[in-house]
Amino acid sequence: MTTKNLLVGQSGGPTAAINATLAGVISQAQISDKIGTVYGALNGIEGVMKETFVNLTESISNTEILHSLCQTPSAALGSCRYKLKDHNVCEEEYEKIVAIFRKYNIGYFVYIGGNDSMDTVMKLNQYFIRHQIHDIFIMGAPKTIDNDLMGTDHCPGFGSAAKYIAATFTELVCDTNAYMQKSVTIIEIMGRNAGWLTASSALARVNGGKGPDLIYLCERPFSCDQFLQDVRSKLEHQSSVLVAVSEGIHDENGVYISEQSQPGQTDNFGHKYIAGAARCLEELVRKKIRCKVRSIELNLMQRAAAHIASNTDLIESQMLGSKAVAAMLEGRSGEMSAIRRLDTEHYQIEFCSVPIEQIANQEKKVPLSWINEAGNDITPELMNYLLPLIQGEATVRYNNGIPIHLKL
Repeated sequence: MTTKNLLVGQSGGPTAAINATLAGVISQAQISDKIGTVYGALNGIEGVMKETFVNLTESISNTEILHSLCQTPSAALGSCRYKLKDHNVCEEEYEKIVAIFRKYNIGYFVYIGGNDSMDTVMKLNQYFIRHQIHDIFIMGAPKTIDNDLMGTDHCPGFGSAAKYIAATFTELVCDTNAYMQKSVTIIEIMGRNAGWLTASSALARVNGGKGPDLIYLCERPFSCDQFLQDVRSKLEHQSSVLVAVSEGIHDENGVYISEQSQPGQTDNFGHKYIAGAARCLEELVRKKIRCKVRSIELNLMQRAAAHIASNTDLIESQMLGSKAVAAMLEGRSGEMSAIRRLDTEHYQIEFCSVPIEQIANQEKKVPLSWINEAGNDITPELMNYLLPLIQGEATVRYNNGIPIHLKL
């Protein structure tokens, strides 16, 4: 039997579980007699075009190393935010990629990433179809803490980030309630257009804790006047108010609250840099309510906290990497491995694959019916959706009191 090699890359914002997906790809490839060497492309599709590859068959040679890979945060292969040009306009990049695949005898390509990464998978697949390239299979494997990918019930990396946020809020409640002085603490959580992560702050209540007093998701227009009214109402009955806000909260005209304090710079995919919403609200509270106030931007900690990863998330992430490879070996291409929830009451899922056109350049947002009528909290239905995703604690290995991380 003729064997082909497999190439895998990672792209977009890293997570605490993206390397578990990589581990799943490697494990599934290593047990197949159709796959020879497993290569990793450093820094995603840019690494493919620069031929900066690492031999993962040699680097990940035993289960001990594989375990270390699973508990390593960020993208072990490095990441990128490179946007391929439209192949109908410019074919040079695509011709170069195909030539490199031929050079290294690549028959299988897995790209692990979020919305923008699935755009890359779709464009490559469309080029392959147009030019009748049938001997190279391509699959996407999902990744994003934002949980905004279509086609899958939830995304690898989200459960671990949600667990970190929920645990952080349980601790912040203890801290902010220690004083009698009137105070407001505003926590900014990642989420440009989807408030799934911010919603997960409510999980701080599951063991009977108070959790955040107010939660504002970016799916609903944000009113500064209503926000001040909500905060004042809470302060009438308690000394401290803990607020969770999505970084992408915006007014009824779609203008991000954070745009009040910074210029509208954008990345390669045209996305605005929007961090700073909590700082704007801090200044608003200081000016209008005149009480002690601080803002906290969780920032990179949300996606890098592998020490408190959800074991459910890590297991599912690894399985999705395996599913991507298994699907290609079955002859499938131009799809993304995904999770389908079969039972909500008693958490049960299955792994499947979905055509990439149903996913790329789309966003899955929190249903408005899962946000309370006042727009400052979530409903029990959303809590039920979130809770299974943070279950289980990963077995983290330490050395000298610090978690062990793998460097490829």
